[in-house]
Amino acid sequence: MGENKDRRDDKLSPDYGSVLRENAILTTFSAFLFGFLLNIAINPPKNFIFIDKIILLISLFSITISAVLFIMPVIYHHLEYPYLDFDKFKERSHRFTLFGLIPAMITLFLGLQLATRSLVENITISFALGTIPFILIYVFYRLRK
Repeated sequence: MGENKDRRDDKLSPDYGSVLRENAILTTFSAFLFGFLLNIAINPPKNFIFIDKIILLISLFSITISAVLFIMPVIYHHLEYPYLDFDKFKERSHRFTLFGLIPAMITLFLGLQLATRSLVENITISFALGTIPFILIYVFYRLRK
């Protein structure tokens, strides 16, 4: 009973629009990142080696998956409209967003790795340097309370 009351009192997403606007921001972010990575893939730097091209390709696939998952709440909304169960819509939209964040983070990590790779010759060191921001985010997340 308390759970249903909490859902009805949700002030963060009182309507469809707020849920869809949130995903619009994430979709825009992923589309810009996709375009940037696609430009690098089409015009690779001369010093790119084979492993850099593979990492770039994985990044492109990853951000594509992320963009599609961020668009899914809009598609889902249009397929199911008029929607009778807003809580179900919010739950599914939330899942799409969470699952979209995972490949977005992978893309950010790989992009950071490519950037550090241009400065550091050793790929292991560039991967280690790329993990630092994510470790810091995790630590700050755990210390938030």
